[in-house]
Amino acid sequence: MLRGFDIAISSLVLLVLSPLLALTAAAVALDSGRPVLYRGMRVGRAGQIFWMYKFRTLRPDAEDRLGPYQAEELSRRTEAEVTRVGGFLRACHLDEVPQLWNVLRGDMAMVGPRPIRPLFFAELCDEIPQYWQRLVVRPGVTGFAQTRIVRHESWANKLAHDMEYIADRSVGLYFHMLLATVSKALRRAEPGGGMSG
Repeated sequence: MLRGFDIAISSLVLLVLSPLLALTAAAVALDSGRPVLYRGMRVGRAGQIFWMYKFRTLRPDAEDRLGPYQAEELSRRTEAEVTRVGGFLRACHLDEVPQLWNVLRGDMAMVGPRPIRPLFFAELCDEIPQYWQRLVVRPGVTGFAQTRIVRHESWANKLAHDMEYIADRSVGLYFHMLLATVSKALRRAEPGGGMSG
């Protein structure tokens, strides 16, 4: 049932926002050139690797420069790479909208644990033996950890929130999480609302 909601919602939002997405792509290209989209490898359900899409918010080739870093050092250096348009897109979460294409394809769900890079996933499985359990569902555009806690919480704490959602996955909780995500995005887009994430 949730998969049906995923398809319906992602299709509708992509259709309604298509003019805005075209303008966003043009703004990214004018601000910092091409490519307009960021494409990154992520671990999906049952360990399947897929390409996740976002509007590019960092300077070209930033991922090559950021590759060796993790945790707070990665966050600090990432902020220094954010473009002018990228900062606005992050504040409004518009950079995440291309992931709706991943939802349509079946790589992701609207709600679930956030997808993670293969290298980080392997390291976290070594550190937290039960981390693999998050792979029983599709990764999500949004999830408990993104709406409940701050970015620099421990991975173990984030996993606990992900597992809470996985254990429930009711229709009511699904729509509650979507509404909470929209509300949070609108608050952050207000002046003084911040732009991290």
